[in-house]
Amino acid sequence: MTDVLAMALTLAGLKLRDNGRVLSVDLTRDAALGFRLMEMGLTPGTMVRFVGAAPLGDPLEFGLRGYRLSLRRAEAELVSVEPPEADLNSTSPGS
Repeated sequence: MTDVLAMALTLAGLKLRDNGRVLSVDLTRDAALGFRLMEMGLTPGTMVRFVGAAPLGDPLEFGLRGYRLSLRRAEAELVSVEPPEADLNSTSPGS
């Protein structure tokens, strides 16, 4: 798990159509916003896909739990995710 945390990036760092698994939500910068992000489904272990961005790059759109969520780039930076390469090494329920 330590290796994964060292390689962690944020939702804002995902490339278009990349998947990531939520590791944590930063509650130290803005606790109320962090809790709100978790209430919207961004909890540890949740798979997230970067779907797209507005023409000027903000907001960002993500797919998770069967719905789409748009976040400002600053909000997306509060959510740490496993990089897509880490997903290849993990086992999924269907494999």
